[in-house]
Amino acid sequence: MELLFAALGGAVLGLAARYVLPGRTNHGAVLLPAIGTIVAMVVWVALTWAGWTWDGGWIWWATLIIAGAASVVSGTTLARSRVAGDTRMLHELMRTGHPARA
Repeated sequence: MELLFAALGGAVLGLAARYVLPGRTNHGAVLLPAIGTIVAMVVWVALTWAGWTWDGGWIWWATLIIAGAASVVSGTTLARSRVAGDTRMLHELMRTGHPARA
């Protein structure tokens, strides 16, 4: 049951990152909440396997901080790389008139 609460916390932090960070038009609406959820669940399970108890406060802090950081890093990295890719494609199209080949 606690894993579900940790997953919900990761989803909320990912959703907050989506609307706080600039460049949200450059990736999908549920991508950052999904990343936050998955990271929170993986960290929670890893910490419980490491022997941390669910009723201790440190497992909650570690899980939510790592999930929030993963959402923020993913959001900024994805937005930046998407803008750079779009700019490269625009320059290629303006130069040749044909789409760039991979």
